[in-house]
Amino acid sequence: MKKISGQLIDILNKEVYPAEVTFDNTRIISIEKVSIVDDQYLLPGFVDAHVHVESSMLVPSEFARLAVVHGTVATISDPHEIGNVLGVEGVEYMINNGNEVNFKFHFGAPSCVPATTFETAGAVIDTSDVEYLLKKPEVHYLAEMMNWPGVLFKDKEVFEKIDVAQKLGKPVDGHAPGLKGEQAREYIAAGISTDHECFTAEEALDKLKYGMKILIREGSAAKNFEALIPLLDEHFENMMFCSDDKHPDNLVEGHINLLVKRALAKDIDLFKVLRAACVNPVEHYKMNVGLLQTGDPADFIVIDNIADFNVKQTYINGELVAENGITRIERIENKIVNNFNTSPKIVEDFDVEITKANVQVMEALDGQLITNLKLFPSVLIDNEKQTNIENDILKIAVVNRYADAPVAVGYVQNIGLKEGAIASSVGHDSHNIVVVGVDSVAMCQAVNLIIAQKGGVSAVGNNHEMILGLPVVGIMSDKDGYEVAKEYSAIDHFAKLLGSTLNSPFMTLSFMALLVIPKAKMSDLGFFDGEKFEFIEVFCD
Repeated sequence: MKKISGQLIDILNKEVYPAEVTFDNTRIISIEKVSIVDDQYLLPGFVDAHVHVESSMLVPSEFARLAVVHGTVATISDPHEIGNVLGVEGVEYMINNGNEVNFKFHFGAPSCVPATTFETAGAVIDTSDVEYLLKKPEVHYLAEMMNWPGVLFKDKEVFEKIDVAQKLGKPVDGHAPGLKGEQAREYIAAGISTDHECFTAEEALDKLKYGMKILIREGSAAKNFEALIPLLDEHFENMMFCSDDKHPDNLVEGHINLLVKRALAKDIDLFKVLRAACVNPVEHYKMNVGLLQTGDPADFIVIDNIADFNVKQTYINGELVAENGITRIERIENKIVNNFNTSPKIVEDFDVEITKANVQVMEALDGQLITNLKLFPSVLIDNEKQTNIENDILKIAVVNRYADAPVAVGYVQNIGLKEGAIASSVGHDSHNIVVVGVDSVAMCQAVNLIIAQKGGVSAVGNNHEMILGLPVVGIMSDKDGYEVAKEYSAIDHFAKLLGSTLNSPFMTLSFMALLVIPKAKMSDLGFFDGEKFEFIEVFCD
């Protein structure tokens, strides 16, 4: 038996009292009120209510090593990214790797693989695959239903997948950016229970009104905390915190603990904040995670005080997995699997033919997944480089990673590069190679660095080149998470030296191919309108 004492924050009963907790290697045996305790606080561990572990560029076991330092004991993990590359095999890879460490991954069954028919993915996950996955004890929910048009238009396969989840008693996650009014009501009525894509309080309130639970997202690129946190005071029972996509350097800095600190700094009630951070995901997804009650799994954290909220220790199943900023989870040997079958490219692959008077340009927005669509005279890019650095109109291309095929080239604004190019094979959702550059030469060089490594993020310019290889499915590293974070920080810094003004250039770049988010995006098959769900021409009259 083990014992620990401190001021216990009982979220469920809304009280704080001095207590001694007795626990073993699995569960809490007893909680007794005592008069003298150690100068610290005990509370349930944090849960990330929606995250793509793959976006950390780390395999699950490495993600866990970094996350526990910040008091995270569990995640609701959507393996959609690896699913688009390897299908069911990829999901099972994530489950098996996560099972190697003491951390509570709760995976979902990807609902939309491929995410759309307007891009080339590496796999398909159909209804029978979804049922197979949902019957696994490690798979707890049907992951984000991105195909909201399919829901509204009663697509047969979409409803078959939802029906399978409901029959097995597992919730269905949503993904419907900007959906409001009658469309939101109809989408929710189909059985969709959550959404992490709200970027305005108005949208979130509309969905809350119809019974949906809303996740406050703060990731490396998409940041909605400030827009949505004012709703927590009134709607705390139906809100959670999530990161969605977290790059390794940001994960080293912090996780859900940072959102808790920021919420408390806004004078939101402690129990309301912790309800969102610790309790609501456990209850909604029926997670095997303790809430610091007698008989619960012994999952809890120790903090220094409520004012600073610094995590001193993290326990999972009664085991101390992190202490004083140091992870105690040992590294494991990580298997490499992949699906990367494209040949090196030539400079001419990234050239365009200027055919009409105007060029349509997607505008990236820092801190958002959504983009705008703008129109410029083609004369602005009618030069040797076929770009306009002064007006920040650069070329963007998506390269099919699964087979040799023509390269799709378009234009983007607000990336900010003054020199060279940046590229990534983390390109949501199908994870083809996305590249932005000031000219075709630099773009080709950046892409070929990634092809040589069978995955990675790269940057070239100023007679220098950098590559962070991602050999696991082309989107994750097999290395130590802290080393990956250092390498990523270095290449992120280099991208900013090349002129990018974005907070997270590579994360933003990866979302420029995310077709299910409006407005304009790039696919390996062409320039795409995410509102009309159709291809559009780069050049027009």
